[in-house]
Amino acid sequence: MINRLIKTEEDYDKALSRIEDLMDATAGTPEMDELELLSALVEMYEAEHFPISPPNPIEAIKFRMEQLGLTQKDMVPYLGSKSKVSEVLNGKRPLTLAMMRAVNRGLGISAEVLLKEPGATFPEDMQDVDWSKFPILEMGKRCWFSKKVGNIKETAEELMRDFIARAGGPETLTAAFLRQGKGGRYNEKTDRYALTAWCLRVLIHARENPLPVKYVKGSLKPAVFQDIARLSYFENGPLLAKEYLEKQGIHLIILKHLPRTYLDGAAMLLRDGTPVIGLTLRHDRLDNFWFCLLHELGHVAKHLSASDRIIVDDLDLRGHDAENEDKIEKEADELAKAGLIPKKIWGKKPFKGKVTPDAVRKLSEALKIHPAIIAGRIRYEQNNYRMLSKLVGLGQVRKHFPETCPAEACDG
Repeated sequence: MINRLIKTEEDYDKALSRIEDLMDATAGTPEMDELELLSALVEMYEAEHFPISPPNPIEAIKFRMEQLGLTQKDMVPYLGSKSKVSEVLNGKRPLTLAMMRAVNRGLGISAEVLLKEPGATFPEDMQDVDWSKFPILEMGKRCWFSKKVGNIKETAEELMRDFIARAGGPETLTAAFLRQGKGGRYNEKTDRYALTAWCLRVLIHARENPLPVKYVKGSLKPAVFQDIARLSYFENGPLLAKEYLEKQGIHLIILKHLPRTYLDGAAMLLRDGTPVIGLTLRHDRLDNFWFCLLHELGHVAKHLSASDRIIVDDLDLRGHDAENEDKIEKEADELAKAGLIPKKIWGKKPFKGKVTPDAVRKLSEALKIHPAIIAGRIRYEQNNYRMLSKLVGLGQVRKHFPETCPAEACDG
């Protein structure tokens, strides 16, 4: 009698032979007890050594079609056009989540069969999200997806769900996607799907490249802002700023903006409390870089929280509707301005009469900051963007960040 776990094929064969001998055992007898024990031991052995593969989804669909007397034409409502039906049933086109849900509802084939995973269920349907509106093709061209797929538009939901998971999950999507209507400098022309995709990509890069130092909340004092501003004095100042922030536990990620995002930068917070600053450099100028950087740092210092984890900024809107402008934007502006040029210096109105390039350079040398910072401040306050144009550092930022947010597995 076998009264231990079956571990070898020989034991398995002996157990099967003994089960055959005991098939006529009477209930309540020692023989029936032995039969039940052997049957349980055999089931355990078979589960480990002869697992049953889940049925092939396409074969399951074909079997159900045969049961219900359905033709390929009858499958159009579930799989799409006649050509798509033919390609799916012939294994030339993958089943998408949308197709699976339709087949599940219409033909009653379970999610675990369609997903080829025991106990699986379909991901929660996000009613407010139209997956096709994300800039999937542009994202694919930029190699933002970790999965290679055939038809990138048809698999938008699958690609974006993976993208969202890597960025931190559905809560992160909500924080970015529902940005419309909240405070801050948000251009009403913005494509919120494109803006969301950009924010998610920045967060993915931050999560997949953790910093060795943890950010200490409250550590961004005014003196820190001024220290960062003085890095502008050096030729490689933007790179030094990135290095400085990383040592403070703050990500600085440069990522080109997507079409119709009207975006200069954003301040974000990972779920573990790590701040992330994303800049687009759509205006490749030193004055814009330094102001935008310190502006976003202002949001990190004062405004990011568990309930408001993403703040986006179109700085071209700055001052256009000053009376109605968001309080946090004004506060971030003031922190940036004071960090770049001390109030006690600017309050003395350091320029008398016409502002000349030489006068700007002289003040920048005294403050040990780049002339672009002073020139940008003057141009903004005088609303004259033709003056001092040679001092703002046009084309002097992006060259420092060619690979800050590199491509992944390109989908071709």
